[in-house]
Amino acid sequence: MPDINAQTQIELEAAAYRRLQKHLMEDRTDVQNIDMMNLAGFCRNCLSRWYQESAAERGIEMTKDEGREAFYGMTVDAWKADYQSESTPSKDAAFKVAFDENVAKKDG
Repeated sequence: MPDINAQTQIELEAAAYRRLQKHLMEDRTDVQNIDMMNLAGFCRNCLSRWYQESAAERGIEMTKDEGREAFYGMTVDAWKADYQSESTPSKDAAFKVAFDENVAKKDG
């Protein structure tokens, strides 16, 4: 790995985050959160929560809805209306397992 100073590393990580955000919010709106969670163990809501948690670590108070709006670039209700499709019982069951393994156990 090249010798990179701390500021450059922060800038590269921020650029990668912004590219991931754009990819998920503009390029791949067809990919459902439930499918992401079931396959990868995280989704857009997780990313928005991590954003909110990072703000809290720096003393910035932010609600869950504010964190989601910061990540989504719109309210989550607007996102759901524009891009979210109905789930299926099998996806819901897989989501419960994925959520328990990747969110609930780590938060608890």
